[in-house]
Amino acid sequence: MASNIFSGTIPALMTPCKADRSPDFDALVRKGQELIAAGMSAVVYCGSMGDWPLLTDEQRMEGVARLCAAGVPVIVGTGAQNTQRAAAFAAHGKRVGAKGLMVIPRVLSRGPSASAQAAHFGAILKAADGLPAVIYNSPYYGFETRADLFFKLRESHPNLIGFKEFGGAKSLTYAAENITGQSEDITLMVGVDTQVFHGFVNCGASGAITGIGNVLPKPVLHLVSLCEKAATGDVTARAKALELDGALAVLSSFDEGPDLVLFYKYLMVLEGSPEYELHFNASDSLTEGQKHYARTQLALFNTWYAAWTKG
Repeated sequence: MASNIFSGTIPALMTPCKADRSPDFDALVRKGQELIAAGMSAVVYCGSMGDWPLLTDEQRMEGVARLCAAGVPVIVGTGAQNTQRAAAFAAHGKRVGAKGLMVIPRVLSRGPSASAQAAHFGAILKAADGLPAVIYNSPYYGFETRADLFFKLRESHPNLIGFKEFGGAKSLTYAAENITGQSEDITLMVGVDTQVFHGFVNCGASGAITGIGNVLPKPVLHLVSLCEKAATGDVTARAKALELDGALAVLSSFDEGPDLVLFYKYLMVLEGSPEYELHFNASDSLTEGQKHYARTQLALFNTWYAAWTKG
């Protein structure tokens, strides 16, 4: 696969908020810079992890602009309730210096309609004015982008260079067989933390968008590096990748549920980032049982990883 902005390990940034529950853009920029310094290749902003449905359009654009101005390579999420707004986010991203787009399907209105989604995707890709883009495929958005639609869009929009798959192993396999495997210049990105090994080793992925990587950047970068080596047939790397993937499995599984932002913000606080303590909706909170489970799993992983890497 060709190297591009959608290669490597890319955390989906969460949006920290102040005591008044407005976005803390200074903290957002600091975290973006910190993760790039740790070895991440770029960040995604305003995907599901960024709480895009809870932010105003102006807040989303400010976050993107602030990250770009600070020199953080940004991939912009285009989720919106209508096509015009989604296209505006794409155009704004291009204008302020974003490096790529994550094109999210049309939601709420005519979501299952392939023709409606084709028009939606096309309008965003056109507004991007050449900015490289991937389509974000997720069962949670209620629409599965198939190969025929992907290649039809690519005929008119050569800036569509890849596919981010948030589905499970079966969906990644479909993407590899029918979309990204059709051409060396189409990038496959693993979009869910539980499928990193399968995506890189079995499906030819060249990038991963991660949630748990916000919390544990070093281990996740380590996992992706091992998976890249395992994909070449390296026996030792394959064994170690499977061990690390297994140890991360519970923490990675939080990425698959509706409370993913709540879990990862809580874990961020435990790992020394208190700016993630609050949520935009004051009533949004993990239960005490969820907190105990997350806290216990994080401690277990950290203890194991320290011993494993020393060994």
